[in-house]
Amino acid sequence: MTHTAAPRPAPARATVPAPGVRPGREGWLTPAQTVERSGFSLDTLRYYERIGLLGSVGRSHTGHRRFSPHDLEWLGVLRCLRDTGMPIAEMRRFAELVRAGEGTFAERLAVLEQHDVQVEEQIAHLRHQQELIHRKIAFYRSVTGPSEAEPAPPGSSGPEPAPAAASPAGPPSAG
Repeated sequence: MTHTAAPRPAPARATVPAPGVRPGREGWLTPAQTVERSGFSLDTLRYYERIGLLGSVGRSHTGHRRFSPHDLEWLGVLRCLRDTGMPIAEMRRFAELVRAGEGTFAERLAVLEQHDVQVEEQIAHLRHQQELIHRKIAFYRSVTGPSEAEPAPPGSSGPEPAPAAASPAGPPSAG
């Protein structure tokens, strides 16, 4: 006698979301899907939930986390803030302001404007460092000869003078 398995019921989507968390048309995301789409590790998602960067994450009837499209969008904001160097404490402050509602728009704006100033300073510093790299590239190309596959970097104005050679007992040259 052959046994045919009865069709399994569709998995439960999720329990009622926490206040302010609305599932979108796409429905709920599993933790694995959220990891894949957000770029955060599962440990980071748990940590962000524990420290209050993520609001209450929805749960399935079995207690498994279910993330909404809104959660994924918020994780995109957190990724941006983190990738641009905002400290976790400041991210928590911003998250608290967001949860506090529309009355905090001016404070949120101030947090983001201050962060923007810091990002601009980081970019200026990196541009300065990149100029040094471009000079070094130009110097090494002048010594080795240009490769047809490697055009000169933008903004390079030609080879730099060779650095002073170190004495036999001294440190190696900076080149």
